[in-house]
Formats: sequence, structure tokens, C-alpha cells
Amino acid sequence: MDYEAFFTEALDELKGEGRYRIFAELERRAGSYPRARRHGVDGPDEVTVWCSNDYLGMGQHPKVLDAIHDTLDRCGAGAGGTRNIAGTTHQHVCLERELADLHGKESALLFTSGYVSNWAALGTLGARIPNLVILSDAGNHASMIEGIRHSRAERQVFAHNDWRDLDRRLAALPKDQPKLVAFESVYSMDGDIAPIAEILDVCEAHGAMSYIDEVHAVGLYGQRGGGIAEREGLMDRITVIEGTLGKAFGVLGGYIAASAALCDFVRSFSSGFIFTTALPPALAAGAAASIRHLKESAVERQGQQDRVATVRARLKAVGIPVMDNDSHIIPVMVGNPMHCKQISDWLLEEYGIYVQPINYPTVPRGTERLRITPSPVHTAEDVDRLVEALSEIWSRCALSRVAVAA
Repeated sequence: MDYEAFFTEALDELKGEGRYRIFAELERRAGSYPRARRHGVDGPDEVTVWCSNDYLGMGQHPKVLDAIHDTLDRCGAGAGGTRNIAGTTHQHVCLERELADLHGKESALLFTSGYVSNWAALGTLGARIPNLVILSDAGNHASMIEGIRHSRAERQVFAHNDWRDLDRRLAALPKDQPKLVAFESVYSMDGDIAPIAEILDVCEAHGAMSYIDEVHAVGLYGQRGGGIAEREGLMDRITVIEGTLGKAFGVLGGYIAASAALCDFVRSFSSGFIFTTALPPALAAGAAASIRHLKESAVERQGQQDRVATVRARLKAVGIPVMDNDSHIIPVMVGNPMHCKQISDWLLEEYGIYVQPINYPTVPRGTERLRITPSPVHTAEDVDRLVEALSEIWSRCALSRVAVAA
């Protein structure tokens, strides 16, 4: 087999479909976000980032940076190994306590990323609980899907956010069969929010465990940033809450929060935990500082919500097709991969605005989009420039606009 030819042909096919991904080489500068330096073929220039998951700008918050600098100076760079072998530091233990407190759970378990926490936790529960069936929302993230597949447990996929379909499926299973329902609170591409209370009602009626992915909600919703489940007063009813430290908290890592026994079970049996080098203690300290700050401060959350409402209203006012939802994510619908990539390129090259195109397989074919994530550190001038740029490009391309309500 000509391996190189195979690789090249596959890549050429992606390019021909307009789905080949080109990464902008960015250099974030503390204190300047959402401004960043882009390193391009013509040298560096400044861009404004509109698609980051650092939703609140906590990646440059002084408390976070101070904690990282202090711990780095005192403890050095790495953790020294896996958590089982010399890698459990005081910073990891403190961070897990903060996370357990954030979600009102007995315990929490830290992983190196949100992807790993989903893959490891769902994979371990599915593989180790005899006869477990996992019911997974059709819109679940790849990390959840991969964890469930890896477990080799029986699995069913229920219609997206459809608690009635879930109820029917659970009712058809034997009453004494172990069951786990896995779903997200905020779905990252459409920005829609799950009917958490209804799903929990169904889980409880059929004796099923519940597993919620709150990665796009922690830090952003709830009185202390515990997510949608905290906002709706439902955390105590959920078996496992999974989250990330790399989005609203601005650092790196993933975690689960649950009962002490469940966390210890995953800690003891998960290869994704046992054999992975621990997060650097400086990053753990920075994440803990971010969580502590957002437990007490609503300023960042309110600022983001205000900015999201402004951007959404301004885009709608000029007829840009925006998918409606109740979250902080603003999908601008394009519907064609080539057009989506072209618009992204024009925004970057002509206006200094960075919004990465979202194409298949991240979203279904025909629903290609730009995913805009306003933050409290985007200024009114940033909003003006974004709206004007998109309006000009829409006119240039003669793309359909949505009628503005009278």
C-alpha cells in the first residue's frame, strides 16, 4: 500500500469539500484579550478573537495569574508523575475540594481535560457496572460517545432533549437492570439547553443514574457558577456532574463531582486516570483561584450575559441569520462549507476578526456556521466592528437575510 498517497488523497477530499481545517496561529497576550497577535505568511498582525471558549476572560485574570506564578515559583513546573505515583500534590487536593463544594457533592475527581473526564468516567462506569445500559442524548459530545463506546456497555441513543423518548426507552427496560442517562446542559454548537428537571424526573421514576456534562455552563450560570443545574436548583438530584476547567474557568483540566464512593470507584478503576500524568500543580492552583473568584463574583457572568444579548440583537437587526437559543452561544448560520470558510477568511484577512468556521462532522451537513462567543471583555467598539463586517460580507455574497421584526 502507498501510505503517503492514501493520506494525501484523504486530505485532498477534505479540501475539495471545503472541510479542511486551517488553524490560525495566535499569540494571546495577558491583559489584552480578546486582542491577540496572529502569525501569518505576511508577518504578525492584530486580530480580535470572537470564538474562544475562555468565555469570561478568566485566562488573564490577575488572581488566576498570581496563583499560577506563586505556585510555579514554589513548586516547579510538573507534577512529577501520575496521581498514583508521586503526582498527587496539595494543589490537586485543594482543587478537588473546591469542585466538590461548587457542586454540593461529597467528592470530585480531577482529570487532564474535559474530554478525558468524560471518556474515563463513562468508560469506567459502563465497563465495570454489570449489565449497565447507557442511554445517551443524540446531541452528546464526541468525548461522551467515545467513552460509552469504549465501555462496551449496552447503549441506546434517545432523541435530542426529548425526555418523552427517554421515558419510553427506560420503561421498556427491565426494572432491575442498571441504567445511566448521559446528557449535556448546554450543547455547544446550537446553544440549546436541556430540560434537566424533566430528564431527572424520568431517571428517578425508572431508577436510573444521571450523568450531566456541564462543560459549557460551569462558571457561567448559577449563583456561584455551578452551571445550569445550580441555576435551576437541581444539583442534588444528579448522580454525576462533569465539567471542565478550560473554558469559563480559563485554565486546563476536567473533572467529575459525585458521591465519595463513585469518585473513588472511578479513581480506582479508570485507566484514563491511573496512567495519566497529573496536571501541573501551578495550573491546578490557577483553576482553584478562578473557581473561588467566580463563586463570589457575578460581575463577569452579568457582563457576559449583557454582551451576548447586545450582539444577538445587533445581528438580528441587520438580518444576519442567528439561531435562537437561551444560552451564551450565538450560531450564525451559513449552510455551506465553502461559503463558511470564505466568510471566515474574509473576516480574518480584511477586518482582523477571528471566527473559526464550523463544518461537518462537528455539525450536520447543510448547517455550517460561525460560532460567536461574546465575552465581558469585548468592547462596544468590538461589537460595532463585528456587526458591520458581517453585514458587509453578507451583502457582498448576496446571502439571504432574515426579515427584521417590526
